[in-house]
Amino acid sequence: MAIPRTRPSAYPAILSYGFRPFFLLGSLQAGTAILFWLPLYYGKLETSSTFLPVDWHVHELLFGYLPAVVTGFLLTAIPNWTGRLPVQDFRLLALVLLWIAGRAAVFFSADTGWLLSAVIDCSFLLAVVAAAATEIVAGRNWRNLKVLLPVATLFAANVMFHAEAHYQGISDMSRRLGLGAIVVLVMIIGGRIVPSFTRNWLVREKPGRLPASFGRFDVGTIALSAVGLAAWTFLPDNIATGVLLVAGAIFNAVRLARWAGYRTLPDPLVLILHVAFAFVPVGLLLAGLSVFAPEQIPTVAGIHAFAVGAIACMTLAVMARATLGHTGRELRASGGTCAVFVAIIVAAILRIGAGMAPAMAILLHLSAAFWAAAFIGYALLFGGMLMRPRLNARSKNLP
Repeated sequence: MAIPRTRPSAYPAILSYGFRPFFLLGSLQAGTAILFWLPLYYGKLETSSTFLPVDWHVHELLFGYLPAVVTGFLLTAIPNWTGRLPVQDFRLLALVLLWIAGRAAVFFSADTGWLLSAVIDCSFLLAVVAAAATEIVAGRNWRNLKVLLPVATLFAANVMFHAEAHYQGISDMSRRLGLGAIVVLVMIIGGRIVPSFTRNWLVREKPGRLPASFGRFDVGTIALSAVGLAAWTFLPDNIATGVLLVAGAIFNAVRLARWAGYRTLPDPLVLILHVAFAFVPVGLLLAGLSVFAPEQIPTVAGIHAFAVGAIACMTLAVMARATLGHTGRELRASGGTCAVFVAIIVAAILRIGAGMAPAMAILLHLSAAFWAAAFIGYALLFGGMLMRPRLNARSKNLP
């Protein structure tokens, strides 16, 4: 008999695996937060937060949405790495409630006080790192401990964000540190799953040229890019930083070209992974060129190539694929799923354009609309799958 992937439980299906609650809540939070953002930006709405509107916007996407998706991914991947049963039921519920408490604490921090808000909010990522490390160590899967380094860096960036916002009035360095940590995570995880899923699909559907295997070139490219992003965090205007970022862009573009993405056009679930990763070199290039020509290429263009392009596109791609696979569905993109992918790609392009041409406010508004459509669309399309037991499962206790 097959070993069950979860323990028998009286808890609802949504608490059987980490991807279920965190993908659903993360997508809803991302979609609704952006609808709040523009009225906040124009002074039509107010929060009870100690953060300025721009800081609330940055924080809730960088340290609200992203940690939810990263947690969902980690808690779903780790059982495959270790062979252990997943974090589920009460332990998973505790993490979910802690994440929700963080969102409330940030929104009402003017009432609770900035320090209590920071403690509640930052404790989530700390708990995630602890839970993930415990499972990896217990499973003796030592090599995957390195995946937790960017997550731990994101935790440190969140602590720094609260401190900067309180003592300086607005965040600065912590924004770049958090964003850089997630971009590195995309380069590490994306650099594994993009060629792997591409290879699997090509072998099955379209024999021929296959993606290059992960090797020293990939390790060197990630290391170079990480150094460039670290320099961008602490020395954003330094010429050497610009050189490192542009070099990282070139090497990541070569890395992407080695994965045979042009051969995946018939399968949107694979193609979107390549499109998402393409925003990594685009973001590195724009961030690097902004050092040399800040008036022509504003820093915000590179930031949103990372945030809306590489990160949002990659997370939605992974969320859609993981939801289909782990709920027993066929790995095939429906028309609605393709529309979600198109919406987030359009949102990224428009947001980069808005950064390059800030006078064209319509680009910002359209980008926000497409972003909201993508994430709310995901929640509507996949929410039922996330809340119900696995399709065709023998037992309601299966994920």
